[in-house]
Amino acid sequence: MSRSAHPAGPRHADVLPEGHYSAPPADLNVLDQKVWAQTVGRNDDGVVTVGGVDVKTLAEEYGTPAYVLDEADFRARARAWRTAFGADADVFYAGKAFLSRAVVRWLDEEGLNLDVCSGGELATALSAGMPAERIAFHGNNKSTEEIHRAVEAGVGRIVLDSFQEIVRVAHIAQSLGKRQRVQIRITVGVEAHTHEFIATAHEDQKFGIPLAGGQAAEAVRRALQLDGLEVIGIHSHIGSQIFDMSGFEVAAHRVVGLLKDIRDEHGVELPEIDLGGGLGIAYTSADDPREPHEIAKALTEIVGRECEAARLRTPRISVEPGRAIVGPTAFTLYEVGTVKPLEGLRTYVSVDGGMSDNIRTALYDAEYSVALVSRASDAEPMLARVVGKHCESGDIVVKDAFLPADLAPGDLLAVPATGAYCRSMASNYNHVLRPPVVAVKDGEARVIVRRETEEDLLRLDVG
Repeated sequence: MSRSAHPAGPRHADVLPEGHYSAPPADLNVLDQKVWAQTVGRNDDGVVTVGGVDVKTLAEEYGTPAYVLDEADFRARARAWRTAFGADADVFYAGKAFLSRAVVRWLDEEGLNLDVCSGGELATALSAGMPAERIAFHGNNKSTEEIHRAVEAGVGRIVLDSFQEIVRVAHIAQSLGKRQRVQIRITVGVEAHTHEFIATAHEDQKFGIPLAGGQAAEAVRRALQLDGLEVIGIHSHIGSQIFDMSGFEVAAHRVVGLLKDIRDEHGVELPEIDLGGGLGIAYTSADDPREPHEIAKALTEIVGRECEAARLRTPRISVEPGRAIVGPTAFTLYEVGTVKPLEGLRTYVSVDGGMSDNIRTALYDAEYSVALVSRASDAEPMLARVVGKHCESGDIVVKDAFLPADLAPGDLLAVPATGAYCRSMASNYNHVLRPPVVAVKDGEARVIVRRETEEDLLRLDVG
């Protein structure tokens, strides 16, 4: 059977052979804690609760769709990463996963640093009080205005992504009478086992300066000669949603090799190495992510071993978990609008959101879990595809899942592990309004990013 891409979107109108799907779970009411936030469970009435608040109350008060974020879970994961790496390393939360002023304050309170990659993310961080020296600025095409603001604010590091940017940042820093701390982002030729669009360390892509052909070494040489720059280290990021540590081992070997060449040629041992992020989370029960302490131990041992072999002092390690912190802490709450059985195929379940609040299924062919959360059900399982309300055949939220056969309009569904890259990549496709982010903790819920209104939408339309 053909499973090639369809012009209307990923997995559109595909026909799969009988028996392709695994057996349904024994009990559809059981929530796999691997994919749900820590405080999520069902109460005695079968209604799902988070942080002591049930989803029916959340839907009634805040409407649907809505991103529901477990604040206690977020803080616990942030602390786990901070503790795992200890005082001799730095943990930079990757703001691109999800950023708001409340999140910035949580990060500050939990002792994490923050990595931003746009002027808007920088503005959010500064407005929420994150100390500038704990901010790293990323991006493959930072504007002059963004660089000027970052240098002027005193960000702790700027990650240089091209030869042009080396000169650009040096010039701006000198014009402001400053010496800017920088890292050089290199691509080490390691292709992570992930989707093509989120694998970022092979040479044929837009990020970083290739190690091959001596380009990275030349970039370091130029940066070391410029008075406006203080080169503090090398940055490497090999991809996203990675479970296998072997890619990091190869990347570290090549980065340390570059550090050795820099020492031998310039007499300088750079004090830092940033291994990026990209550590995976569980979107479904089949995913098996590592715990922060396991990752910290593995990365520390890899770098230490490579530096010992190269006779280098072990540099200070930085990592950038974003998805691994915020991803599991949130779910998206939807209301069912239409249930459409297609005999011999599956049942299409339409909800009141879709690709405007979660583009990842259409963009990356991402897989998610889903559960009926407004009640328990003893009905037989049915094979379902959860889809959105948009005028797009590729508007799929969950491609294939088992839901109770008595599912009906008005029921509430929740899709877990949507804390990362859902609200931050949300759009106004079909002029649909972006959902709110509701944080829940200790029996109380509050909006940290409000729902868009039609007034918001029309305010930008000056025609």
